[in-house]
Amino acid sequence: MSLYDDALGLAPELVRLRHELHRFPEAGLDLPRTQERVLEALDGLPLEVSRGTGLSSVTAVLRGGRPGPVVLLRGDMDALPVVEKTSLSYASQNGAMHACGHDLHTTMLAGAARLLAARREQLQGDVVFMFQPGEEGWDGAGAMLAEGVLEAAGRRPVAAYALHVGAFMRHGEFSSRRGPILAASGALNVTVRGAGGHGAAPHGAKDPIPVVCEMVTALQTMVTRRFDVFDPVVITVGSLHAGTQRNVIPETASFEATVRTFSAAAQDRVADTVVALVRGIAEAHGLRAEVEYVPEYPVTETDGAETDFLADTVREVFGEERFSTLQNPLTGSEDFSRVLAEVPGSFVWLGAAPQGADPEELPPNHSPYAQFDDAVLADGAALYAELATRRLAAEPQE
Repeated sequence: MSLYDDALGLAPELVRLRHELHRFPEAGLDLPRTQERVLEALDGLPLEVSRGTGLSSVTAVLRGGRPGPVVLLRGDMDALPVVEKTSLSYASQNGAMHACGHDLHTTMLAGAARLLAARREQLQGDVVFMFQPGEEGWDGAGAMLAEGVLEAAGRRPVAAYALHVGAFMRHGEFSSRRGPILAASGALNVTVRGAGGHGAAPHGAKDPIPVVCEMVTALQTMVTRRFDVFDPVVITVGSLHAGTQRNVIPETASFEATVRTFSAAAQDRVADTVVALVRGIAEAHGLRAEVEYVPEYPVTETDGAETDFLADTVREVFGEERFSTLQNPLTGSEDFSRVLAEVPGSFVWLGAAPQGADPEELPPNHSPYAQFDDAVLADGAALYAELATRRLAAEPQE
C-alpha cells in the first residue's frame, strides 16, 4: 500500500484528534493541554521526543533504518484569541479558536509521524517533527531555533517543509511558488504628546489628534511615492486611540500599524522612513512623537529547487490537477521564515474549503466563522510523509 492509502486508513483517527484539539484550543507559547495531546498521539512510536523549556513545543526525531541526511517537517499548534461563532459539533469550549487551521496542521504532522514510523527501516535518514507553539505573533519558530530544533537529530536538516490550510482555495488544491511566498512584517507604534485643553479653545492647547490623523494619511502617501510599486509595501493602522470626551483636547494620541514588505531591502528601508516621517510631522506642529518600529518576521522565501521538488511530489502522489503555482506572494507573514532562512525548503498551501463550496463566498482564515474540511487531513499527512521519504532518498549518500 502507498503512504496515501495508509493515510486514508488513518483518517478516522486523525479526525478524532483534530476535533479534540479544536474543542480545547490554546493561544500563545504556553499550550500545556495541546502539548500533552500531541505527546499522547506520538506515544508508542520509535521517536526521540523532547519538550521545549521556554515554550510548550514538542520535537520528535525518527531515526531511519538506513544512514542518510535529515529532513524537518513543521506543524504549528497555537490558536487565536477569537470567540468561535460556528455551529460545529466540536466547536471551541473555552473562548479561543483554531480560526487559522493549526489544529489541522498538528494533526497532519502527528499522522505523518505514524506513517513514517511504520516505514522506519526503509527511511534513508532521519526526520525531525517540529510541533510549534506561538506562530500567531509570538515567534515560536524563533524560540524553537534558539532551543536547538535544527540540531535535534545531531546534524542540521538538508531540507525543511511546512504546510498551511486555507479557506480561500478550492478544496484539495496544493499551491506554492518559488521565492517570496509571504511578506515580512513589522510593527509601528506611535504616541504623540501635546498639551491638553478645552475643545472650544484649541489655540490654547497642543492638539495631538489632527497630528495623528495627518500621520496616518501621510503614511499611505509615503508608500506610493517612496517605494517601488513592484516591490510593494503595505501599511495598515489597526488601532488608534485618543481622548475621553468631545469637548476635551487630550494630552496624547496614539496609533499602532502593521507593516508588510516583500524584500529585505524594503523591510530595512521602511523602518527608517516611517520613523523619520512620523517624527517630522510631529515636530512641524510643535509636538513630540515617541516612535517605535519593531521588526517581526522576515520574508518567507522558498528555495526554488525544493519548491520544484514539492510540486513534483504533489503531482505524482495526488495528480497533475492538484497542484497550482501561486502567481503572487500573499501579504500574511509566517515565522517559518526563520527556518527557511537557515535551511533550504518550501512552504505549501492546501485548500481546506468544504467540498463543493465557493472559496470566495466563505469566511477567511482568522474569522470566527472559519471552517476547514476534515477530508484534507489524510492529504496533508500523506504529503508530509512523502516529502520526507522522497527527499531523504534523493540526497546523495556519502
